[in-house]
Amino acid sequence: MHKYVTIFINGEPFNCNDSMSLANILVYLRINIDNVVIEYNNSILDRKKFDSVVFKNNDSIEIITIVGGG
Repeated sequence: MHKYVTIFINGEPFNCNDSMSLANILVYLRINIDNVVIEYNNSILDRKKFDSVVFKNNDSIEIITIVGGG
């Protein structure tokens, strides 16, 4: 039996399996992890921790996409 949690991604509610890591969610959302900065509960998260972060109800992430241009 799966348990679900509600987290907030860029201010919008998102329901996910409680065993999904941040890396799993980024893959599900088709976000290239090489071009983002993640703020997790108001702190910038080191990319090395994307696999180990598992969410609790009401956790919040902001996904900031890095865009190059000229």
